[in-house]
Amino acid sequence: MEAPIGDFFGLGLGKYFLYESKFLSVGSQRALNSSFEMPFRKSAKITVTNEGEQAIDAFYYNIDWEKHKTLPDNVAYFHAQYRQATPTKGWTTDWKYNGDPKINNKENTTGADNYVILEAEGKGHFVGVTHSIIQNQGDWWGEGDEMIFIDGAPKPKIHGTGAEDYYLGAWCYGGCGISPFGHAKPTFAYSEYGNPQNGGDDRGAQWTVYRYHSESPVVFNKSIKMTIEQGHANHRADNYYTVAYWYQMEPHAPFPALPPVKERIPELVNTAGPTIGK
Repeated sequence: MEAPIGDFFGLGLGKYFLYESKFLSVGSQRALNSSFEMPFRKSAKITVTNEGEQAIDAFYYNIDWEKHKTLPDNVAYFHAQYRQATPTKGWTTDWKYNGDPKINNKENTTGADNYVILEAEGKGHFVGVTHSIIQNQGDWWGEGDEMIFIDGAPKPKIHGTGAEDYYLGAWCYGGCGISPFGHAKPTFAYSEYGNPQNGGDDRGAQWTVYRYHSESPVVFNKSIKMTIEQGHANHRADNYYTVAYWYQMEPHAPFPALPPVKERIPELVNTAGPTIGK
């Protein structure tokens, strides 16, 4: 696995906030915690590299591990993969609202130009994703459907109904104009899913959502491609930062190269499109 340390723990926008989930949590005084099981047979090595321009004055860690006499022959190994798009590939800037007919009625059945959260080869199961967003455009970011392609199938085995549904929320998570909470931006962090950072629905808004599949793992025998649209049929051009978590038998396919640190710093990008949401 390879990921920026903040993104791995769900802090994909370079800011600390406290939350707790089944596998990841952030406690007081910048305590980053992971409880993913990470089996190994002979050895394990965890490294942390400072790619910043400032020295780290203090770095502490605690690792809990158990020794077993044997492991099952079919044990799967933990993997994590970081990806980003700054911005995602929107197909138009000529729109005012997500509900514009030419936007809302456009179909995408093949997953072309979807944002790719994970692409892996082998046998295993997908267990979740943390997803951070900077809105480069106004209106609600989360109208895109998740599409999961399993074992090389040309069409998605799972085709969802929108990001707000995939991440197990609803109605823009209270960030849009129809919120029953008025101008408040409620956040929540549950065991399997959450929205611990909610920035509203205008340009510059910052969001974090996550979803785990420990109760419903997405199993693959040959390959998996986990994708999600950015808006209706990929009409939006926002910044996406994700870490996918999964288990699989070795060997695994090569990971995409980690972008240089300057390209990973979250920043608003001018992509035109609307400024004010609903």
